[in-house]
Amino acid sequence: MDLSEIFKIVLIILLIGCAVAVNLTPSILQAVIIFMSYSSVMCLLWILMESPDLAITEAAVGAGVSGLLFLQTLRKIRREDENAEPGDTDGKGAHR
Repeated sequence: MDLSEIFKIVLIILLIGCAVAVNLTPSILQAVIIFMSYSSVMCLLWILMESPDLAITEAAVGAGVSGLLFLQTLRKIRREDENAEPGDTDGKGAHR
């Protein structure tokens, strides 16, 4: 086995580790960061498999746009949770 094959195997193991970790982590923020890492590793694998078009797409969409949308959504959810009153179940601040 040459060095590139060993590097591919290490990246695949890291990819599987990221996939498992994103499902087992208790924090949503950590899950988003791990997902972005997963996309970055996948981008490297696409480069090693000589598919630069897929690598660019994975970097732009997977690690870039999707990650930013997840982080923005998480910020909005946390802001709404902070504005909700204690004991409020619908998150709108209105008591029934």
